[in-house]
Amino acid sequence: MIVRQSSVRAPGDGGAWSPYLAGALAGILSAASVLWTGAFPGASTTFSRAAGMAERAVSPGHVERVEYFRRVVPAVDWQFMFVVGIFFGALLSAVLSGSFRLQAVPDLWRSRFGPGIGRRAAAAFAGGAIAIFGARIAGGCPSGHGLSGLMQLSASGLVALACFFLGGIAVARALYGRGRGR
Repeated sequence: MIVRQSSVRAPGDGGAWSPYLAGALAGILSAASVLWTGAFPGASTTFSRAAGMAERAVSPGHVERVEYFRRVVPAVDWQFMFVVGIFFGALLSAVLSGSFRLQAVPDLWRSRFGPGIGRRAAAAFAGGAIAIFGARIAGGCPSGHGLSGLMQLSASGLVALACFFLGGIAVARALYGRGRGR
């Protein structure tokens, strides 16, 4: 069976990465991460560490008294650099594909909720806060539980990833409806 990528692109969309290449590179990155650090890649702890570093700049004594920061030391480590690499990798990918553009309010959001940047910023902040809260309660982020779990053939990783996708689909449908022309 031959599988081809669709040649249909969204307006303003540049070239697209092959999902097979991207998947293979993600697998290589994960294997390299385990070989060099003994841990699978993840991102949510980095945000907690960054908050601890920011808080340490304002109130160093408080950070030293928080038990969580005794276990998760607020410092730049390999995961922190991984998250920085995600940013620069995404930027490089967008620039190379020709799809990079600065945009305060995405087109889909604008068509559904209007051009106001305040509402978009508030929704983005609230969504991020909910996501990081959930990730901390769950002991890791979707990439840690879903992707890394699946790489280990973990049944809980499969269930977690299915729940993440179903939750994402439900929220997208609630926010944006079924799409245009349906």
